[in-house]
Amino acid sequence: MIVLKTPSEIARMRRAGRLVAQVLESLGEHIKAGVTTETLDRMAETMIREAGAQPAFLGYRGFPATICASVNDVIVHGIPNGRPLAEGDIVGVDIGVVVDGFYGDAAMTFPVGRISAEAERLLEVTRGALSAAIEHARPGKRLGDISHAIQEHVEAAGFSVVRDFVGHGIGRNMHEEPQVPNFGEPGVGVRLKPGMVLAIEPMVNAGRHEVRIMQDNWTARTCDGRLSAHFEHTVAVTENGPEVLTLP
Repeated sequence: MIVLKTPSEIARMRRAGRLVAQVLESLGEHIKAGVTTETLDRMAETMIREAGAQPAFLGYRGFPATICASVNDVIVHGIPNGRPLAEGDIVGVDIGVVVDGFYGDAAMTFPVGRISAEAERLLEVTRGALSAAIEHARPGKRLGDISHAIQEHVEAAGFSVVRDFVGHGIGRNMHEEPQVPNFGEPGVGVRLKPGMVLAIEPMVNAGRHEVRIMQDNWTARTCDGRLSAHFEHTVAVTENGPEVLTLP
């Protein structure tokens, strides 16, 4: 069942989203060669708790950290560790928080120093796919319009969309209906209504779309070892169009 949010509930989700964006922005200022993702994880947890919120991922289905930190060929769900980031890496940081009973969720992929031309283009295309998808988060549109916008944007650039993981509804729970695939046909699926809130999150591989899961049962890597990028916003469907809730 899709749960529609009232304006007051969306206002609470806006507070959660703003905190997510602020933490992402702060972590981005600290991402450089030599920094470990464990350090970033500790910083994020401190910021979230000092704001009176709770980390949404820590302990969720057994996940052991506050952030997902996905480096280079890791697509999503990377577990922070003690490996120092290196010049030329890319690192996807996914953060969720709970504020006043409501969730906020967003992700960005950051460059570490100077990165390759392919990596730069991958980040640009993935960010662009998210923007293209958000434009379709309007009353009367269909869920497939969002999915198709992502797939069309990504494949036109010669990259591939990950099919094993999807976006999702969000609210009082991290994962609510509907699922939001990153591929599909336009004009099909659930019709969008004011009050829906969606976490839209294209995951884009430089090579093929296939995924392999590592022994920790969390870390998802590209099968071909090529780079992957991930951008995400929590977006409310309103009478006036899409409202991105995860902005600073």
